[in-house]
Amino acid sequence: MKKKTVDVKNELEKRLEKHNWTFNFDQKKDTLRIEDEQLGQGITISLPGVLAKWEEEKDAAIDEVVYYIEESLIAMKQEQLLTGKEKKIFPVIRSTSFPIKSNEGIPLLFDEHTAETRVYYALDLGTTYRLIDEELLKTEQWSADRIRETARFNVRSLPIKVKEDTVAGNTFYFINTNDGYDASRILNEAFLDSFEEKVSGIMAVAVPHQDVLIIVDVKNETGYDILAQMTMSFFANGRVPITALSFIYENGELEPIFILGKNKPRS
Repeated sequence: MKKKTVDVKNELEKRLEKHNWTFNFDQKKDTLRIEDEQLGQGITISLPGVLAKWEEEKDAAIDEVVYYIEESLIAMKQEQLLTGKEKKIFPVIRSTSFPIKSNEGIPLLFDEHTAETRVYYALDLGTTYRLIDEELLKTEQWSADRIRETARFNVRSLPIKVKEDTVAGNTFYFINTNDGYDASRILNEAFLDSFEEKVSGIMAVAVPHQDVLIIVDVKNETGYDILAQMTMSFFANGRVPITALSFIYENGELEPIFILGKNKPRS
């Protein structure tokens, strides 16, 4: 018998019944809300996506979702004070389609970055993270500027390991440490400026998903085509996709570029 989203709902509730959490099934939206009433916070799961993975990956898909829910809600319950955890505050790059409010309707702290990206701020909790919102700032009596300065300092302090590859005369550099902040390293201006000084062609940058930063010394039109194909592939397969567009980096500025076939991109 083919499974339905209600089967996913029932399976998740069964797996999580040992916790003192409440479940709210929205049949119209096909979502399941798991909430810790004492904490006043929770997680909303879109059931069709889980169903598709369940049919393909069997119980491993349910195991993954249950792990995510448990780790997230348990982490939420831990003391999440900013003071004393300054080194755990980081900026995260997200697309402009990313929500600007939490599931509870609280405005998130974010800054515009490019026409394609925004900068949000997160408190790293180890196996998960919490995006910093206005309520947390108010509770902790931190200013938004203090968060920004702390996060930017921390991202500049992260180690950077670069892998290099040359294709059709173009040099590609990859930052892929899988620490959740690879794309965030695009905010390290000193790092980008060091590349701008050494490239001999046009410097292009891409953040297709959160776990990779691509820098390219583009020396011919083939380089643009390779970058476009590579960025789209990374974007399609990334765990947290950001943007399939690339950027030209010049004098500290990022300009989105559109790459069409064999043609040189235009801003």
